[in-house]
Amino acid sequence: MSRGGIVPRMLQSWVAPRRVVRGLSDMPERVKLAVLMAAMLIFLIAQAPANARLAQIDPSVPFQARMGGALLAVMFMMPILAYALAGLVAALSRLSRWRLTPEDSRLALFWALLAVAPAMLLAGLVAGLVGQGPGLTLVRAACGLGFLMIWGAGLSALARKA
Repeated sequence: MSRGGIVPRMLQSWVAPRRVVRGLSDMPERVKLAVLMAAMLIFLIAQAPANARLAQIDPSVPFQARMGGALLAVMFMMPILAYALAGLVAALSRLSRWRLTPEDSRLALFWALLAVAPAMLLAGLVAGLVGQGPGLTLVRAACGLGFLMIWGAGLSALARKA
C-alpha cells in the first residue's frame, strides 16, 4: 500500500472512493481479510450501546446474551456472507462487458465495509442514546447510502473492460 494510514483513507473514501480503492488494488489477500475483520469488530462494538439500552428496557434478555448473539452474527456469519457476496458479484460481472476478478470484488466490498464503520459507530451511539426514531433512521440511511456509494465506486474503479 502507498503512504498514508488507514484512518485517513477511510475518511477520503467518503470524498474520493475511486481513487482510494484504486490505490489499494495491490493489497495482499491476508490484508483484505484483516480489513474485513477490523470492519466486523467495529460493527460489533457499534452494537453495544443499543444492546445495553435494550437490556435495560427488557431485562429478560441480559446484555451479555445480546452481545453474544451479536458476536456470533457479526464475527462469524457476516465474513462468510461477505465472501459469498463478493464471489457472486465477481461471477455476475462476467455477464457484462466489465470484468471483475474475485480478488478485486473482495477488495471493493471489504474496503466499503471498513470505510463505513465510523458511521456505524455513530448509528450505534444514536441507537443507544436516543433509540428508535427519525434520528436513527437518518443516520442508518446515511450509512447505507455511504456504503453503496463507496462499494459501487470501488467496483467501477477496479472493473476492467472485456
